Amino acid sequence: MNYSDRLNGAIPGGCHTYSRGDDQYPINAPQIFEKGVGSTLYTPDGVGYLDYGMALRAVTLGYGHESVANAAIEQIRNGNNLTRASLVELEAAELIVDLIPSIDMVKFAKNGSTVTTAATKIARAYTGKKYIARCFDHPFFSFDDWFIGDTALKRGIPEEYHSLTLNFKYNDIESLKLLFDQYPDQIAGVILEPATGSHPQNKFLNNVKQLCHKNGALFILDEMITGFRWHLQGAQTYYDVEPDLCTFGKGMANGFSVAAVAGKREFMNVGGIKEKGMERVFLTSTTHGAEMCGLGAFIETINVYKKQNVIDHLWNYGKKLIDGMNEIAKDLDISDYFEVTGIPCSPNYLTKDSNGDSSLAFRTLFSQEMINNNVLMPWIAISLSHGDLELEKTLEATRKALTIYSQALENGYNQYLKGEPIKPVFRKFN
Repeated sequence: MNYSDRLNGAIPGGCHTYSRGDDQYPINAPQIFEKGVGSTLYTPDGVGYLDYGMALRAVTLGYGHESVANAAIEQIRNGNNLTRASLVELEAAELIVDLIPSIDMVKFAKNGSTVTTAATKIARAYTGKKYIARCFDHPFFSFDDWFIGDTALKRGIPEEYHSLTLNFKYNDIESLKLLFDQYPDQIAGVILEPATGSHPQNKFLNNVKQLCHKNGALFILDEMITGFRWHLQGAQTYYDVEPDLCTFGKGMANGFSVAAVAGKREFMNVGGIKEKGMERVFLTSTTHGAEMCGLGAFIETINVYKKQNVIDHLWNYGKKLIDGMNEIAKDLDISDYFEVTGIPCSPNYLTKDSNGDSSLAFRTLFSQEMINNNVLMPWIAISLSHGDLELEKTLEATRKALTIYSQALENGYNQYLKGEPIKPVFRKFN
């Protein structure tokens, strides 16, 4: 059955996140899944695929984790969404405040874009300034106009909305200093991820914070990916730096829709209602932002993290996976063209053509061949449910896939790749 036609006929883009679209996968990728169990996804026909996408990194324990699902179901039976604040809403808020040292207050939402945009609003409201500096090297902050308009995808976005977004480079403090020099006393906040594929160098994060405070801007860490992977208290604790504001999402609730903007009371309270005479800031206001099932899942997810040392598992499995896949590439004498790199709890694989240039065609070929061996690896997201058997299966599939990759380096990928190479999400034209 051709699910692609049905999906694209009913849903613009065929899915609700562009990175799930047909243009992001090789032609042999399953078009639709019915369920996930542990680290395996199943098609409606019952075919299973070992998964490393893990719901765009949102699932860190495993699909359908029993105790998390039960906690969510309990809150559904409690009504799921009440007329005023719920008990589980308070418990979840107090949990994250107690868990992470930099957090005094929190606002929950349903997706990451909402909370990163909320963070920029807080920064502008608190400082009275208009510009936001964002790290150009970090791939995604929000679907809102302030960010998307600052990419190649400008259609439908007035220039006025994104012209206030400035760019600096990761691990390049001079590029941020230059912005503060060019826009003196005009930058409200600086937003970046603590890390992606490499660690901060030369106290980069601390220097960004110092530069922000010197210039009256707020220091915002987007922990959408690093949160609940690098450290239970976030990469901010791992790297020993406290942000003014921080955002979380993926990994918070094992796939349930929970995101958060959080931080110091001084800044978060611009969205409060108790300070008489203070000009109001309509921070976020979402009917489903504190949906009880997700917050119940969040609380239980943190319980599982504490009981089962999930963070240690993510780091240890990632190290074994990096070493194992790179050893296979070395055996096949293609280490210069295929490499698994990055931080062990969140690895990444690099694909190059015979000229040594980064290649989406070869990335597609590798993904295609992994799928032929029932492993779905659009990127590498590790969960608690990835164990020794999963590692063995992954390395077996990798050897087969890289054998084809090696042949393609000699003979050209066109002889091996079926369909079109995957395309960048942020491109001007389809």
